[in-house]
Amino acid sequence: MSYSRISRIAVHLPEGGRTSEEVEALVAELNPGFEPPEGLIERFTGVRFRHIAPEDTQASDLAVAAVGKLFAEWGHGIDDVDLLIFAAASTDVIEPATAHIVADKLGGSCPVFDVSNACSSVFNAIEVADALIRTGQYRRVLIACGERVSPGARYRGITSVDDYVHAGASHTVSDAGAALLVEASDEPGIIGHRSTANSSAWSATVIPLVHDKEADTLKVEYLGVKTLDLMKGLDQADITPLLDAVAGFGLSMADFDVVCIHQAVLAYVEVFCERAGIPYDRTVLTLADHGNVASATLPLQLVTAVESGRLKPGDRVLLVGLASGLSLGVMAMRW
Repeated sequence: MSYSRISRIAVHLPEGGRTSEEVEALVAELNPGFEPPEGLIERFTGVRFRHIAPEDTQASDLAVAAVGKLFAEWGHGIDDVDLLIFAAASTDVIEPATAHIVADKLGGSCPVFDVSNACSSVFNAIEVADALIRTGQYRRVLIACGERVSPGARYRGITSVDDYVHAGASHTVSDAGAALLVEASDEPGIIGHRSTANSSAWSATVIPLVHDKEADTLKVEYLGVKTLDLMKGLDQADITPLLDAVAGFGLSMADFDVVCIHQAVLAYVEVFCERAGIPYDRTVLTLADHGNVASATLPLQLVTAVESGRLKPGDRVLLVGLASGLSLGVMAMRW
C-alpha cells in the first residue's frame, strides 16, 4: 500500500468582481423603496470583495483555467493523469458529469467522475483520491474545481431588512477555479482524515430545483439560507469524532503550522477555532478579500499560505471542511 500527497496546486480567480459597497448600491437600484443599511454586509460577514466571472463563463471554464496553470507549472498534461475528478458545488449541466466537459476541454481520455457535497466537495474529493491511490487503483489523480456560484446571489425581491439579512449569505459568494494533483508517495503526505455530518440541518441552506409550470421546465432558484438555523446546526454538530481523529493521528492542534478552515462568515472562524482548540493565528483568512468561493476555499487558502511563505515543505497542515447539509471534516497532512 502506497501513501498519497498533494504534489501541486493552483487557483484561478476571475478579474472582475464587486465590493460590498457596490452590492449595496445594486440592491438599492433593483429594489426601489428599500435602502440597504450601510456597511451591513461587511460587518455581518467580513466580506469586502467577491470575484464575479464573465456572464458566459461555465464552472468547467473556471476549472480548466486552474488546471492550465497547474499543468504549466508541472510541465506535463492531461495524458499524464490517471483519473480526473470534478469537485464543486457548481455544475455545467445536471447530466452528464461535468468532469466529462472538463476532460473534453483538456483533450483527455482518462476515467472521470464528479464529487459534489456543497462547500466540502474538494475536501471529499481529496479523501476519495487518497483512498484510490492507497489501494493501488491510480497513481495520479487530478481534482478540478470550478465554482460559478455568483449567479445564485439574490439581488431582487428585497423589501425589508429581514429579507436583506436572509439574502445576505448569497451576497458573499464568489467565483473561482482550483486544481490539485494528488500523487502516490513513499511517505505519507496525507496523514489521515475523518468526516462527520449533522444531516438534520440540511434545510438551513438550499438551492431549490423547481418546476416552472408556464415553461414546463426545471429551473434553479436563488441560494436560500436560514442563517440562524445554519448557525444552530453548526453549534449542535458533534465535532468530538474530528478531535479524536486528530489525536489518533498522534497530533494536537498546536502541532499544525497552518490551519485552513472553510469560511462563509468571518466571525464564525474564530468561534470554531475556540471550540476545537485551534490556535487562531495558524489560520489563513481569505474571506474578506475573495468572498466565499465555496469548495475552492481550502485550495485558495493553501495557495495563499504557500505564496506568503507561511507554508513550506515539511510543514504540517490541517484542513477543516464545513459545508451545508451539514458536513464537517478534518484532514491532516505533511506539505
